[in-house]
Amino acid sequence: MSELLWDDVKGFFDLEREGCLPDVWVMGTVVEDWQAVLDLIVASGWRSEYSEGGVVMPLPHAAEVLSRPADAECAELRVWPAPDVLAIFRLESADEIGFDVDLRELQGQERLNVLCGFLRAIGRHLGKPVVLTPEGDWDRSRSVLGFDVESDQVVLLAEPQIS
Repeated sequence: MSELLWDDVKGFFDLEREGCLPDVWVMGTVVEDWQAVLDLIVASGWRSEYSEGGVVMPLPHAAEVLSRPADAECAELRVWPAPDVLAIFRLESADEIGFDVDLRELQGQERLNVLCGFLRAIGRHLGKPVVLTPEGDWDRSRSVLGFDVESDQVVLLAEPQIS
């Protein structure tokens, strides 16, 4: 069961109002946090696919990926926490963990529950907040929802929108 109800958040998941690919962030991370997330993905049995420049390859250690030259091909990890629900991680910086989710895959209570479970698993594993922001909100000023470490649940971080 999710901590959030679809009726309370569906305005944030409105395909007409928001961009389709909101960003999810864990700030203040280090290489070991990235490795912890990679280990969580494997341990959870979530289907995943790692690639560099579109070429699929075995998942390396976080330190190896994050120490590549700045002009190296884009390192991307696609993770399916449930069938038809995809999170795309871009391994670009040790300082933050970021990934996209697709609102078209997150319609309804069942899919919201999947998202909340995924955010909760990452947040609990790292002991850090995980926030979802609208697509392109690079300064993270408009966080919509996220995992709150203190309450140990996913909570609304913005006023619900009427859809």
